[in-house]
Amino acid sequence: MIPAMPATASTAREASGAALRFGRVAVMGALAALILSAGVWGSWGTAQHVMFAKGREAGTVRVARCAGDVCTGPFTPASAGGRARARVELDRSVAVRTGTAYDVVLKPGTGEAVRSGPAGILLAWLPLGGALLLASVVVAGGMRLARAAWVLGLAGVGLLTAAFVAVQ
Repeated sequence: MIPAMPATASTAREASGAALRFGRVAVMGALAALILSAGVWGSWGTAQHVMFAKGREAGTVRVARCAGDVCTGPFTPASAGGRARARVELDRSVAVRTGTAYDVVLKPGTGEAVRSGPAGILLAWLPLGGALLLASVVVAGGMRLARAAWVLGLAGVGLLTAAFVAVQ
């Protein structure tokens, strides 16, 4: 019969160190997942209208005036069943200039327009790009997964750069 090996201080220290490492990785993984899900949630409110534009009113808006964080102008429909409107609202961003016409999709039941096409899709997913960058820092520092952090960070930079290029 082999006697049970007594617990030593070194094995207890190794076990507690492993438990702390596991806890750190679990908490940081949950934080990274929360950041990414918040980025998707923040983007989806606009992205759903741009990506699934079938059945929605599509057309162009010529920006007549910008005040505060909203630009307004007349809407000219391009889709069947759409009606012309004297005034629709478009969120003001760096990419919106007075006197310029933009392809837009109207949110159902409102007079609010969102940019359509590739530029609109990329602009809609900007919050996700920022979330990817932030999550890459959490993954690199908290989880110590350098390759995964580089993938997340480069994906975020790529999305932000593509959006910047598309709106120019």
